[in-house]
Amino acid sequence: MKENVFSAGVVAVLFLVVSSLVTVEAASLSSSLGLAPYPAKGQTPDQQNRDEGECYAWAKQQTGINPMAPASAPAQQSGTSSGGGERVRGAARGAATGAAVGAIAGDAGKGAATGAVVGTMAGGHQKRKNRREAEQQAQQQQASSVQSFNKAFGACMEGRGYSVK
Repeated sequence: MKENVFSAGVVAVLFLVVSSLVTVEAASLSSSLGLAPYPAKGQTPDQQNRDEGECYAWAKQQTGINPMAPASAPAQQSGTSSGGGERVRGAARGAATGAAVGAIAGDAGKGAATGAVVGTMAGGHQKRKNRREAEQQAQQQQASSVQSFNKAFGACMEGRGYSVK
């Protein structure tokens, strides 16, 4: 008797777990895209899952975009492959300017050294600014790509009789 009650309990728990996973899986594709397709022609949940999968594959093939793929890091800008291009250029400019000012004041070497330090700091600021701009541009490009993919996915789903919002 205890075994039957235990077995029934295990079966009930497994049923709940499996059914909740199926529900999450059914909603996960379209909801992960931020879309809500409504089955306007009475499509079953199984049919909607198949349609979403097929439309996802079609939109991916049409746009060349896979919104489920991990986002890649922004490409490094040319001229900074060593990681210190802005700082080195800033130090060189600062040293040249400092040497010229120092020559007027009577100590070109001290002026060059001071200018190099100031130029390095300015170059570091420029590097951080360039990195922020590259990251912002990558985010905008990612958003545009997802928007293009969603448009294709939505067109496919609408063609199969869904209302997509």
